[in-house]
Amino acid sequence: MAKIFTDHKDRWLTGIGLLMLVGFIGWIDNFFTMWLFLGVVYIIAFYEAMQLFRLASSSMYFWAVALWLIAYFYPNPDDLFFLIAIIFGSLVAFTKNFNPRLLLPFLYPASGVLFFLVIYQDYGIEAMVWLLVVVAMTDVGAFFTGKAIGSHQFCATSPNKTWEGVIGGVLFATIAGTYAGLFMIEWYLSFLISFLVAVSSIYGDLFESFLKRRAGVKDSGDILPGHGGVLDRIDGYLFGAIVMVILLRAIN
Repeated sequence: MAKIFTDHKDRWLTGIGLLMLVGFIGWIDNFFTMWLFLGVVYIIAFYEAMQLFRLASSSMYFWAVALWLIAYFYPNPDDLFFLIAIIFGSLVAFTKNFNPRLLLPFLYPASGVLFFLVIYQDYGIEAMVWLLVVVAMTDVGAFFTGKAIGSHQFCATSPNKTWEGVIGGVLFATIAGTYAGLFMIEWYLSFLISFLVAVSSIYGDLFESFLKRRAGVKDSGDILPGHGGVLDRIDGYLFGAIVMVILLRAIN
């Protein structure tokens, strides 16, 4: 067990630092601070996605920043992806030479980060903590279970993932998430949402692995020692946040 920590020292130290930073942001519990923090995460992730999609267009960052500025004032940030889609669709039709692939970074990661903001705006810091617990425990549970007993490959897209790790991660996340969700809803709904968010986070991680394999890179970036890029750290959340919002809306 000690070898797991010593062999991944940078990963654990960076993870602890990120946890402290996120905890501090949550302790402040202020919309502007959360919007600003998520905005920094979003812009870095957007840049990394541009590299993975092999896109080069400086004007895209204008649209990315404009989208986040509007999200601060607009009451339903998750609607804004569709506004961008309409604008880009109009440009494709009008100019005939506008690259429709430029929409991809707004689908991933922009739409997922917008749902992050929706969770905080509509459901508060409790829901953000709940999401954090579920996705983090999915990741940690899968890591330890996979290292301990993993032997059956889960998917060729991510060869290091095993069925044992995935099942262990989802199991740990569902148990921990059920408890975290009790501060908001009944236990059986908390159990169901935690389970589905945990499963979706597995596929969020898998989707980013697919993008990296297609781009021929190991990590989305190198800004986080031991983790790689920002997308490498938030990939599960980008799917999980969307699923959590949809499910919370479904029960309310």
